[in-house]
Amino acid sequence: QVHLVESGGGLVQPGGSLRLSCGDPGIIFSRYAMGWYRQAPGKQRELVATITSGGMTNYADSVKGRFTISRDNAKNTVYLQMSSLKPEDTAVYYCNANFRTREYWGQGTQVTVSS
Repeated sequence: QVHLVESGGGLVQPGGSLRLSCGDPGIIFSRYAMGWYRQAPGKQRELVATITSGGMTNYADSVKGRFTISRDNAKNTVYLQMSSLKPEDTAVYYCNANFRTREYWGQGTQVTVSS
């Protein structure tokens, strides 16, 4: 079946940068709206950024100006470039793909921002 896989998470210092990737060769990637969500311990999952099939983007207020979502349909991959990272960015980050009645989630990748 469809299997989204995230990569690029890890431990970084405050002010550092990290680039997350997510892809799945099993779907017609260009048809899907893609998104990144995150969930910290004890908190609800929240939207980080989305990008439509046409390339329109949307960001949570907390990450505007620091994060950039992009996609490469030829590689069936969506990216999240994270800069000026803060401790409050620490969370498990999840990749999402959505098209019509179809919706898929990745397994998540841990991002920890700490000294």
